[in-house]
Amino acid sequence: MRSSTTRLLLLGAVGLFEPVNGYQIRRELMSWQADQWANVAPGSIYHGLARLSADGLLTRHDVTEGARDVAVYQLTDAGRTEVQRLIAEAIDHIDIYDHRDFQAAYGLLPMLGADRAVELLTDRHRRFADIIADLPEHIDPALHPYAPPHALRSLELWSRTARAEFDWLTDLLQDVARGTLSLDTTGWAPPADDPGHQMSDDRRRYREMIGAEPPTSQ
Repeated sequence: MRSSTTRLLLLGAVGLFEPVNGYQIRRELMSWQADQWANVAPGSIYHGLARLSADGLLTRHDVTEGARDVAVYQLTDAGRTEVQRLIAEAIDHIDIYDHRDFQAAYGLLPMLGADRAVELLTDRHRRFADIIADLPEHIDPALHPYAPPHALRSLELWSRTARAEFDWLTDLLQDVARGTLSLDTTGWAPPADDPGHQMSDDRRRYREMIGAEPPTSQ
């Protein structure tokens, strides 16, 4: 399990849905299939939330629902600053061999605001152009006599994967510029049959129970 990716996902999920309980965070991350692409073990989520609370990045509220006690989490000011830093850092850092941090950060980009999100993606796109300019599309085995030809093809795979992400970024930024894609989700709502509406109802109820004001971004 990659701790930086897990830290980003946990803080981001709390920030998106706060106040929110641990089970809801677990269910949400599993719906993102984070256990598959980010190696986030379902059983590690509760431990991660406890660690982030101990680090002062989350506030834990213990509330009573019927006959059971429930831990409900919110970002602290330090936690909000940290998740914004982690998102920007993951978008800024380019690793053509490992996309997990970028994948996590991209899903959380609206937390930074649309203008900042476009700024970060535009810079990533520009730097990707410089990187792929130095990557060969095809590798001549004659220039690498000490490597078996089939192994050289794996280097071509990384090169083509990098070019695919560059093309994806190109299309994404063009759609944003045309107005056919928005990175501002404040006006978006899930369909009426989305089970996430239960989370929204719980969030309103938790706010009343702990006396929290709704975040201005939600």
